[in-house]
Amino acid sequence: MSYRYIIWFSMILASLVVLDLYIWRGYRKTVNKKYFKYLKWLIPFSSILFLSGFAINLYRGSVGIYNANIIVNTFFGISLGFFIAKLLAASFLLTEDLYRILLFINHKVFAKKGKSSTFSGRRNFVRNVSLGIATIPVLGTIYAVTKGKYNFHVKRLDLSMIRLPKSFDGLKVVQFSDFHAGSFDDITAVQEGLSLINEANPDIIVFTGDLVNNRAAEMLPYIDSLKNLSAKYGKYAILGNHDYGDYVKFDSPEERQKNLDDLDQIFKDTGFHLLKNENIQIDNGTDQIDIIGVENWGEGPFPKYGDIDLATNSLPQERFNILLSHDPDHWENLLRNHPKHFDLTLSGHTHGSQVGVDIPGWRWSPVKYRYKRWLGHYTENNQHLFVSKGFGYLGFPGRIGMSPEIVSFKLHAEEV
Repeated sequence: MSYRYIIWFSMILASLVVLDLYIWRGYRKTVNKKYFKYLKWLIPFSSILFLSGFAINLYRGSVGIYNANIIVNTFFGISLGFFIAKLLAASFLLTEDLYRILLFINHKVFAKKGKSSTFSGRRNFVRNVSLGIATIPVLGTIYAVTKGKYNFHVKRLDLSMIRLPKSFDGLKVVQFSDFHAGSFDDITAVQEGLSLINEANPDIIVFTGDLVNNRAAEMLPYIDSLKNLSAKYGKYAILGNHDYGDYVKFDSPEERQKNLDDLDQIFKDTGFHLLKNENIQIDNGTDQIDIIGVENWGEGPFPKYGDIDLATNSLPQERFNILLSHDPDHWENLLRNHPKHFDLTLSGHTHGSQVGVDIPGWRWSPVKYRYKRWLGHYTENNQHLFVSKGFGYLGFPGRIGMSPEIVSFKLHAEEV
């Protein structure tokens, strides 16, 4: 293990010790002794769980283990819930302590002589409320890592498209995105989720990137499931930022290239046409529409392999098109103001942060502070963008409030 990892591990350990001591002190005099004898052991034990889960995942990644384990996923996910719970509890305790300090200063400096109140009743109330609220992330992560991450559903949208030929009216396009094969720990659940795609009776199936976390071998358990997907006009895919293997160290450039070649072969074996800055035409015998696929194009640390000009070379301006681009930043920063008109752009990448709220009339997730277009349907100048919350998960092995989805679009030719 490198010194860099040792330093990070030591910093995390020191932070957990300080956090646990602060919480232990805060609840020692306010929680009933009958219950505190259990709580005082749960506080450090949950930190040990979190630290162990972090170390196990670090080790698995460093030795090249690329498929998840259900015990490790559950173990790490729930321990993360305890960590968040303690942060919440500590924030309440800190707020209450700061308030008491201000009261003390006010009494000593400004108040008249006399006996000051200790506010012990209020203090106990605040700390008991904080303890109750802290149970929410624990219960939430238990659901997220057991049921939430496999709570697949089909989201159905009807879209009116101004340039869609009438002969394609009613075209059904089914999108799934961000598969992240190496994160899954239940092959049967994944297969059941994928079966929803065929049940949607698609005319076209599109996959919008991040088939794997890093290595093509992650896909071996799921090849047959993808092969069994079928659509009238075919299956099409693009690469996401994780598919290039940029986040792991290969022994040589040749090994990295072999990993990419193996992934290309998996797309071929499963019947998906992988579009790498290129396009293909769908012909119904009367009209044609274009499917355009670009490689990953993202802002910040994400690679810019995508070349929209190369992907659209020689395409007629007037023909309806569907563009596959993994990162919605591509649409926000380049595509929506591009000289060429893109009728429907399908993206993923954000996962909806895997934690948030997505109900009619209200949509929130921490990822909204990073991406302007982070989830759902957007439109501008008759150009449509849809950002899927994705099929799989990454990092945190669960989902809560942001269930994994398959998106079924029914496209309608709008009368001009």
